[in-house]
Amino acid sequence: MEDAPSWVLISLLVLLLAVSAFFSGSETGMMSINRYRLRHLAKHHESARRVQRLLERTDRLIGVILIGNNLANNFAAIVAATLAVKLYGSGAEYAAGVLLTLAMLIFAEVTPKTIAATHPEKIALPASWVLTPLLRILYPVVWCVNHVSNALVRLLGFNPLARPRDSLSKEELRTVVDESAAEEIAADHQGMLINILDLEKVTVNDIMVPRHEIVGLDLEQDIETLVDQIADMNYTRVPVYRGDIDHVEGILHMRRVNRLLRQGARSLTKEAIKRFSREPYFVPENTPLHVQLVNFQKNKRRIALVVNEYGEVVGLVTLEDILEEIVGEFTTNKASEVELISAEADGSFVIQGTMPIREINKVTGWELPTGGPRTLNGLVLEVLEAIPEGNVCFRLGRYAFETLSWSNNRVEAVRAWPIEAGERAQK
Repeated sequence: MEDAPSWVLISLLVLLLAVSAFFSGSETGMMSINRYRLRHLAKHHESARRVQRLLERTDRLIGVILIGNNLANNFAAIVAATLAVKLYGSGAEYAAGVLLTLAMLIFAEVTPKTIAATHPEKIALPASWVLTPLLRILYPVVWCVNHVSNALVRLLGFNPLARPRDSLSKEELRTVVDESAAEEIAADHQGMLINILDLEKVTVNDIMVPRHEIVGLDLEQDIETLVDQIADMNYTRVPVYRGDIDHVEGILHMRRVNRLLRQGARSLTKEAIKRFSREPYFVPENTPLHVQLVNFQKNKRRIALVVNEYGEVVGLVTLEDILEEIVGEFTTNKASEVELISAEADGSFVIQGTMPIREINKVTGWELPTGGPRTLNGLVLEVLEAIPEGNVCFRLGRYAFETLSWSNNRVEAVRAWPIEAGERAQK
């Protein structure tokens, strides 16, 4: 080698630096590649499938990469020392070592690894065409190196053959969806995916129509009143009961009522209403929404009465209510025409007492507690520990409230606003 021309040694040194850069970039690219995107690419690209096979045994992959990298670095050091002595005489090899270290750091380590870390697919997929045959050629050496290395790993208390956990927890999946770029997942689709993940955190009790707001047909009323109610009905399915909702006898579909009306007004009797009603479907109030969604599908039902631990009806939930938790409100009805929350010019909100706290948080972006009462009325009564007899102001965390109106032992309307940091400090 000492007799080789200088240009040959320089060319060889550049080649060895390039080889070292290849192995450095390949290592970072292989370890940085997104495993989930790789699985998707493997359905269409042979290079991706080759990368998958290499990553099945990361100890062998790292072994062949480091063997090639160290061979290239060691030979580069020999060539650099030889070239320095040839050009500048004895003692120049020390300076060559320093310069070679800087060159390796810049051209064979930092630069290729930075590129590979930011564009792992562009490095890993082409590199697999070289690493796969190279692993076969150097397999005996790789096997010996891995055998000794794995023994040391076991002595340190680790399993060298353990594979990293690829599955994502719900919170990790939520983070993936949240951080997805807009061009990859549309904002409304992101919201739907997040809402699906949140279904198990929300129970039927959180979204049900409260007992006092349930619209139904009371068979103890005269038939003329029932006919008028049916004529003005804004719902497709309504419960049929006697006296109160705890004595429900069925769920009536308005389409069946239309069949009766075609036969004449006299055909619409209480007995006919009861006969055409389907048996009621009851669900516990603490059922998670993702479970109830499956139960609706399994039982071929779209509406259910919610009962508490004592068997009393406390509300009503429909399939539409659950779907709206995922996609947002997509229909309007008479009940939704009442504005439950309105923004004021001074930054406050006038909120109806029946509005669920979860919905208030969604609309305002606030963080009112959701672990206790479900509605604003319940929250106010819990904080005051009494039914207000006049306008009362109070604070709850970072928010201030003022009761505006009340009747029938409940708060009807409240004004609420966030307290500024400076205002909180003064108080």
